[in-house]
Amino acid sequence: MNILVSGVSKGLGLSISEVLLKEGWTVYGISRSITSELQNLIHLYPDNFKHLSYDLSDTENVKTVLFKNWIGKDVVIHAFINNAAIAYDDIISNLNLECLTDMYKVNVFTPMNICKYIIRQFLLHKIKGSIIHVSSISAHTGYKGLSMYASTKGALEAFSKNTAREWGEVGIRSNCVVPGFMETEMSADLTSEQKNKIYQRTSLKKVVDKLSVAETIAFLLSEKAISITGQNIHVDSGVI
Repeated sequence: MNILVSGVSKGLGLSISEVLLKEGWTVYGISRSITSELQNLIHLYPDNFKHLSYDLSDTENVKTVLFKNWIGKDVVIHAFINNAAIAYDDIISNLNLECLTDMYKVNVFTPMNICKYIIRQFLLHKIKGSIIHVSSISAHTGYKGLSMYASTKGALEAFSKNTAREWGEVGIRSNCVVPGFMETEMSADLTSEQKNKIYQRTSLKKVVDKLSVAETIAFLLSEKAISITGQNIHVDSGVI
């Protein structure tokens, strides 16, 4: 299978790519930059990892750059994993409209636009494809300073559920994976005390394992999950 994955340079996106490559699938990975970890993965899987450097804040050129110049009409894409995201964290009374708009471009507008062309690709090749959005536990339980970020994830969850209803008749599935707190670049600025407070809100009292999230995504792509659509799958160490 050919899987389009966004945000592959580090963190969860890198873990997702590695899991899919080990399954023997081909990853079409998008990221703004190439990290040393990503470069190593490309060297390990030169035939199965196709990378494109692209800034997802560029919503307007998705069709030309991604689907015309890179993927093309002849490539059969079987799934899209919308993983890339940026975080604009602040309390609501400090809301900056420019920062909010930039976050929505990357987290919501561009993924929706990619879905538009992915669904067209599915239909062109008569593929019963799968779309998976990486959401966040912040869309379901409150964290101070995350209201604006959480709103982007809530938008994706609503979009996913309605995508599932709209296109299920032709076999296209859409789901969200909802991770809890993971050790990523987004959380790097938190103190140990802040992290421990978050851990204590979970049933397992510990951080969410990125590999567990990546393996859940791989399961949703597989034939074992053909009856799962329109769902939010929580991988959160028991927050909800």
